[in-house]
Order: sequence, then structure tokens, then C-alpha cells
Amino acid sequence: MTIKGSCHCKATTFEVAEAPRTVTQCTCSFCSKRGSLWAYYVPSQFKLTSPPENVSFYRWGSKTVKHGFCATCGCGTFTETPDWSTGKPDFDNPKISVNSRLFDDFDLDKVEVVVIDGKNLW
Repeated sequence: MTIKGSCHCKATTFEVAEAPRTVTQCTCSFCSKRGSLWAYYVPSQFKLTSPPENVSFYRWGSKTVKHGFCATCGCGTFTETPDWSTGKPDFDNPKISVNSRLFDDFDLDKVEVVVIDGKNLW
């Protein structure tokens, strides 16, 4: 079941292949200020449906993760990241984390929220 999403102004739009089973709330300095709930996908499950120039990217710290945001309204949309499930970056298994708060017509209250202690992990 394809889920569509968009930023506030609709300049950045995307689709994911399926609904997330869980979403992640990270407590690191960036994610906690951004307020995102991340749903993780392999790149083949994510499709940017708006022009790529509508997305800008921010990299901080190690510059390992590309944090995408709408170039018009500023909503944090998705990130391009290595898999961090082992606690170290696995560049052979990239992930796209999508801000699930931007899913259109999706009941986010029915999805389990997993909290990771990014404040103390990195």
C-alpha cells in the first residue's frame, strides 16, 4: 500500500512503498529540535515525486547523514543515511528515513513510537 506525503507548501512530495510498523523518535540535538518521527525504508521503497531541486540538504557533525528539507517552506522531509542498526554506520546498506509526520491521510497514532537515546549515543 503506497503512502504519499508532502511538506507544508506541497513543493516537496514523495511516496513510500508501505506503512511503517514503527517510527523512531530520536533525542539527539538535531532530531529533538526538528520534532520528526522517522520511518525507515530501503532506497527502492522511497520515491521523490517532486523535482529534486525543491529539496535542500543539511549535514552536521560527521557529515554522514544528509538531512533533507523543503527549499520553500523548510519542513524536514527525509534523510539519506547509512544503516545504524549496529551502532556504527553501514554504508553498504543505505536507508531513507522519512518524517512520518508528513504522511498524507495516515493515522500516525496507530503506530508504535520507539525512542532512541541519540542525545547520549552520538
